Amino acid sequence: MSAFTKNILVTGGAGFIGSHLVRYFVNKYPDYKIINLDLLTYAGNLENLKGIEDAPNYEFVKADITNIDEIRNIFTSYNIDHVIHLAAESHVDRSIENPLSFITTNITGTAILLIAAREHWGDFKDKRFYHVSTDEVYGSLGAEGFFYEDTSYDPRSPYSASKASSDHLVRAFNHTYGMPVVISNCSNNYGPYQFPEKLIPLMVNNILHKKNLPVYGDGTNVRDWLWVGDHVTAIDTIFHNGKDGETYNIGGENELQNIELVHMLCDLMDEKLEQPVGSSRNLITFVTDRLGHDARYAIDATKLKKELNWEPSIQPNEGMSKTIDWYLDNTEWLENVTSGKYQEYYEAAYGNRDLV
Repeated sequence: MSAFTKNILVTGGAGFIGSHLVRYFVNKYPDYKIINLDLLTYAGNLENLKGIEDAPNYEFVKADITNIDEIRNIFTSYNIDHVIHLAAESHVDRSIENPLSFITTNITGTAILLIAAREHWGDFKDKRFYHVSTDEVYGSLGAEGFFYEDTSYDPRSPYSASKASSDHLVRAFNHTYGMPVVISNCSNNYGPYQFPEKLIPLMVNNILHKKNLPVYGDGTNVRDWLWVGDHVTAIDTIFHNGKDGETYNIGGENELQNIELVHMLCDLMDEKLEQPVGSSRNLITFVTDRLGHDARYAIDATKLKKELNWEPSIQPNEGMSKTIDWYLDNTEWLENVTSGKYQEYYEAAYGNRDLV
């Protein structure tokens, strides 16, 4: 008999959010076996998991979620009884350039995981398939209002459309086969280990190298920002206490215009680098707006708060400061992921262009 009470497959566990989640679960739950599945594409990095590689309840498996034979073998070999599915292509700009890779990974990959889980689990007793998704499936908001769990889907980009489709597949397996599932839709995450194609690490990296800070349009698009550590505690809460078949929105209650966020980062960087106030702001360059750029996202997380007693813990100024400190203390990590094999993979997949 296994010494572990759960065998949890975490997909995308070498990525930004996934690595935080894997580290958290490995340390908090020594009686759980955590199997980290990642293909190690440009954004997956085992350096994100330093310190837990030799933990007795952790194992890494390099595999592709779009390969059904590999996935079936993993379910059998490790007797997987729970899945937390984070593996996804996740950058809107790249989905506009190369939608097929998003369709393949996010839709087909999710379908294959669901099929393998259903085949392996049988009667579904003491099983759970947790699908991690995005608030972008809901579309775009005006100046007021929020996304709720029952907000109609209205995806606007190939990325959000692929995630919306994967959400529907998960719900279909719940309704059709009775598979025990939960879904969460989160707002924009930030924190350590985020690949510098995303806004915050891109700005930090560009400021360090005195490069332009590209801001789409007039910078007034609004996003809700969620500290990655708060997202992880929310996933933990939902995984253990969420109700089968339910969806939970996870938000940081921190709405900022993109330009407000960039100004905050610039001012914090000037302070931490001990350079004249305004130095970093001088690098801001407004660029042609993204195609179909959603105006505003805002999450209402009342359900998660009331039903499962979860609250975000960190406000943006504190969180952004902690994030910058991490990148400044880990410039070697930044250099590694913007050069060498990661840059080569990125360029091979998405063309010879800057990380944005």
